[in-house]
Amino acid sequence: MARFILQRLVLLLPSLLVPLFLVFVLLHLAPGDPAAVMLGADATAERIAALREQLGLNEPFVVQLVVWLKQMATLDLGESIFLRMPVTQAILQRVEPTLILTLYALIIAVGIGMISGVVSAVNRNGPADQVAMGVAMLGVSMPEFWFGLMLILLFAVEFRLFPVAGYIPLERGFWQCLWSLTLPALSVGLVQAAFIARITRSSMLDVLGEDFIRTARAKGLPGHTVIARHALKNALMPIITAIGITFAVLMGGAIAIEIVFNIPGVGRLLINAVSRRDYPVIQGIVLFMALTFIIVNLLVDVLYSLVDPRVGK
Repeated sequence: MARFILQRLVLLLPSLLVPLFLVFVLLHLAPGDPAAVMLGADATAERIAALREQLGLNEPFVVQLVVWLKQMATLDLGESIFLRMPVTQAILQRVEPTLILTLYALIIAVGIGMISGVVSAVNRNGPADQVAMGVAMLGVSMPEFWFGLMLILLFAVEFRLFPVAGYIPLERGFWQCLWSLTLPALSVGLVQAAFIARITRSSMLDVLGEDFIRTARAKGLPGHTVIARHALKNALMPIITAIGITFAVLMGGAIAIEIVFNIPGVGRLLINAVSRRDYPVIQGIVLFMALTFIIVNLLVDVLYSLVDPRVGK
């Protein structure tokens, strides 16, 4: 298992380096003087020149790239220009709501998606199948931010069941924290549940047509046993892949949802950093997200090996 994990880490290394390199290049290709944008319209030429010197923007592009790669290798993310604090500290202060929101939405997406997909596959072409897939098609086509606004209008403004916006920190209570994140989690989780439902249905239909399923039914095994222990277990591989993709999509979708619901997470920090051209913060958040995706992909590969031991050989 250790050798398998090491091999996967080596293969996943480009997933970390490529996005970091692309972000670095795109930031430096963006028009305008970053130092002037950071300091504002009232900045003097002397202050702009001093900031360019501080950020190393006067150095050739290759030199800047080498210096930046050394910083990334040592996890030295630098200091935020606007927040006046280390980038690592700025990210850690805002990572809690983003991770909790993503995990909350993932639980919603996986729970509803898998149940809907299994029910749809078992009742193929029946009313339950048509309703489930119709709702799934609607969910895939629905923008998450628009769905979030509709949830606010219905459950926060009309029925007053949830707060319109904001975030209750975890230290003030676990259930209060989840209560404040319920609408944002539903906004992204229900949309992604549609994707998982379609993948689950397709994978289950492939397995339900196999000979070992017919043999299990011929032995007189109960229907729920055949579905849970035989069909679903052998249909898990594509579903696990879909869950890994869903996590990545939820991390990206959390950025827009944090703006809609005024959640002080990493997404809002990234938006503010982009508008201010705060290079260290942007690069630090991209590194954080890339590392998160690598960890998730590694967990997906480990789950593959647990579901099917032949994968890890």
